[in-house]
Amino acid sequence: MKRVVTTQLPRPRTLIHPGRFNPVRIQSLHSSKGRHVRLALLPGVSLFDGLVKPLADIGITSASTTILGGYFEGVQYCVAPPDQQGRAVIAYSKPIPAGRTYMIFGNATLGKSINGSPLVHCHAAIRTETGEVKGGHILTETCIVSRDPIPVLVTSLDEFELRQAYDPETNIPLLQPYKETING
Repeated sequence: MKRVVTTQLPRPRTLIHPGRFNPVRIQSLHSSKGRHVRLALLPGVSLFDGLVKPLADIGITSASTTILGGYFEGVQYCVAPPDQQGRAVIAYSKPIPAGRTYMIFGNATLGKSINGSPLVHCHAAIRTETGEVKGGHILTETCIVSRDPIPVLVTSLDEFELRQAYDPETNIPLLQPYKETING
């Protein structure tokens, strides 16, 4: 008979947010319509500008996007280790330069920042020039498309918008859905 040895893995850490508990864990709104757009991120343009400007030109200010992969001249990203000060569960690290990379896959959300300007929040998996696979929060303003266009699939959020707002439970600003108000 074979003897089976099992190893007890440590229990994953329990995430307890510092603020007042909100029983509605996920804030959501439904849109009965939305546009689907195929977009090309152009060479020499940042990921931020490559999404914000062409989408604004067709009236899209809130959207969910899928970046289908491509080369970037330079990428900086952050990871989210536990917050050492205890103000939140996580705190972004300092930017990590990855140099020239291939973005394997990414998701970016377009919305409005706390001050009302466009905001692009992106998480992606990348492969560095040395072949290492990394991932995290991408700094979209410094992420420059290389020589070939990069395809992106866009789903607009036409009946509500995403706005960054302070979340009292997590103690950090988050993108949250808000119903658009119609004046007049």
